Amino acid sequence: MAVTAKVQERVDALRELLHHHAHRYYVLDEPEIPDAEYDKLFRELQDLEARHPELLTPGSPTQRVGAKPLEGFTKVRHKVPMLSIRTETDIEASGARSFDARVRRELGLAESAPPIEYVAELKFDGLALNLRYENGVLVQAATRGDGEIGEEVTQNIRTIGQIPLRLPKDAPPVLEVRGEVYIRRDDFEKLNEQQREKIAKGAKGEKTFVNPRNAAAGAVRQLDPGIARQRPLSFFAYGWGEVSAPEQGGPAFTTHFEMLLTLRSWGFPVSTRTQVATGSEELVAFHQAVGKERDSLPFDIDGVVYKVNSLALQKQLGFVSREPRWAVAHKYPAQEQITTVESIDVYVGRTGKLTPVARLAPVFVGGVTVTNATLHNEDEARRKDVRVGDTVIVRRAGDVIPEVVAVVPEKRVHEAQLFTMPRKCPVCGSEAVREEGEADYRCTGGLFCGAQRKQAILHFAQRRAMDIEGLGEKLVDQMVEGNVIKTLPDLYRLGLSALCSLDRMAEKSAQNVLAALEKSKHTTLPRFLFGLGIRHVGEATAKDLARHFGQLDAIMDASVERLLEVPDVGPVVAESIHKFFQQPHNREVVVQLRACGLTWEEGEPAARAPKPLAGKTVVLTGTLPTLSRDEAKDMLEAAGAKVAGSVSKKTDYVVAGAEAGSKLDKARELGVAVLDEEGLKGLLDGGA
Repeated sequence: MAVTAKVQERVDALRELLHHHAHRYYVLDEPEIPDAEYDKLFRELQDLEARHPELLTPGSPTQRVGAKPLEGFTKVRHKVPMLSIRTETDIEASGARSFDARVRRELGLAESAPPIEYVAELKFDGLALNLRYENGVLVQAATRGDGEIGEEVTQNIRTIGQIPLRLPKDAPPVLEVRGEVYIRRDDFEKLNEQQREKIAKGAKGEKTFVNPRNAAAGAVRQLDPGIARQRPLSFFAYGWGEVSAPEQGGPAFTTHFEMLLTLRSWGFPVSTRTQVATGSEELVAFHQAVGKERDSLPFDIDGVVYKVNSLALQKQLGFVSREPRWAVAHKYPAQEQITTVESIDVYVGRTGKLTPVARLAPVFVGGVTVTNATLHNEDEARRKDVRVGDTVIVRRAGDVIPEVVAVVPEKRVHEAQLFTMPRKCPVCGSEAVREEGEADYRCTGGLFCGAQRKQAILHFAQRRAMDIEGLGEKLVDQMVEGNVIKTLPDLYRLGLSALCSLDRMAEKSAQNVLAALEKSKHTTLPRFLFGLGIRHVGEATAKDLARHFGQLDAIMDASVERLLEVPDVGPVVAESIHKFFQQPHNREVVVQLRACGLTWEEGEPAARAPKPLAGKTVVLTGTLPTLSRDEAKDMLEAAGAKVAGSVSKKTDYVVAGAEAGSKLDKARELGVAVLDEEGLKGLLDGGA
């Protein structure tokens, strides 16, 4: 078939792209695209070269393993090349069967011949490493590099506790162990949390890591062993390079699995999920079983690996081009893909939480087509700097909600704009607020907001609130989705015909619901308050409010200061109650519920207890032994004190903990009384 100019241009472009991305991935450890995107480009080039053999050149990315090492490291020529293995692109069970069929065909086995024995392993997502031991001592650690020449990283690898520095006496004179350096998922989360804390404190040059593989590779491939020591690196062994021959004191193994068990006995970590599998069906079973466990594993994998167990058969099968015929990587659906952000909308959850959601150009990731991905909250969207029009990496693992992992900055369009969380709910227009210390904005229109309607009704109807028997989730779903009810008062306006029109609602059942609604009209003030679903107001707080104020109108009209007089009501709860009743639509719901006949007994407010610190000004400084700054502040404000940020002549007390600074000095200078934590507690208990 003649080579057209268009085909030649595409082949040249693919080679240029693959060389670029291989350099970013293997040399700089700063990949710009997910593995799945690289694999797709690689397969396209393989296909074009297969259809046009005359285009194949020794310099093509398909003819070598990886990229050249970074020039800043000492180069190491591998005694035995670290070749990569073929990737099975069929991610279904048939992929395992295809590999088994190829092996049997290469070996010339008849259909009636016994099944082949394989070793089935996990395909770890980390950095490949070669460890060289001479006379039982670790003398060199090197990265894969281009498969022929890697980089020496011995000093960094010595920091990994899982890697033995000395081997038992029965180890061969020369032994090269190959495996993967990686970071566990829980360790990765802790590492990124530390990074976020550094960034928050203004540390320059710090950043969070996109994934565990990048963090592990970045630690191994840099010149300061101190960085590797700070990273929680782990290691799994899965193979070997040069090994002394049996006549020179080396092992006389006959199977791959036997070698792995011996490596484990010599102190190397070998995954417990590595097992022997006989025939294609056991390979299929392994692939499916690991696929189900994939998201619960403590580390990242992107597939499994099958290897012919017999070393004699491995030798007979040999290699083709850059890959052994006796091994294959069988992947799962990619958990990361690349796409573009078409818009950023705000989703309002059932509890009023506002979540920015990136609307994406459809992309197949994690086994499904994804069109939306969460940005979690405004801070996270800003930290990742996601903008409309951006090219982004999207991740979906198992049933986890898809999320935007990172932006590809070099593909940003000029007109891309920063995301800002709206200060009004996009569903009902109510005020969106962000409480102190919280990352999320929330809609304040709980009883009015359409997005929160189902949750508000179910909460109102539950046994501990209005106790409306028969008003369960399925019935509420029908009534809300059919627009039979839009607000709480609509419940009490329901008629028999409206209920009977719903699916599976017989007349008798409808009458029972109406009877339960009628019965619920006679309730108590605490139940009614709890049923309104005011944020932070549980049953106990509802009872405290009712006991303290006696009447609903008094609660609705109370200032934050008056609400703080209620036992166990702190500033956050008081602010939440106050804001709820400041919303006109919430007050209107209460008016309409009363008009529908809801009643409860009301009484006189409880006698106002004197506050021991009313009119006093207190300043907090330093770290207290058991109380946080916020806890101490809440306790002082509940006792009537004003907590100020600076010391003056009007300050009555300074509460000082460890590492108290200039505020303590100022207090001593002005003669202000200084208390420790015990003194604070005594003051709150009414002591002098």
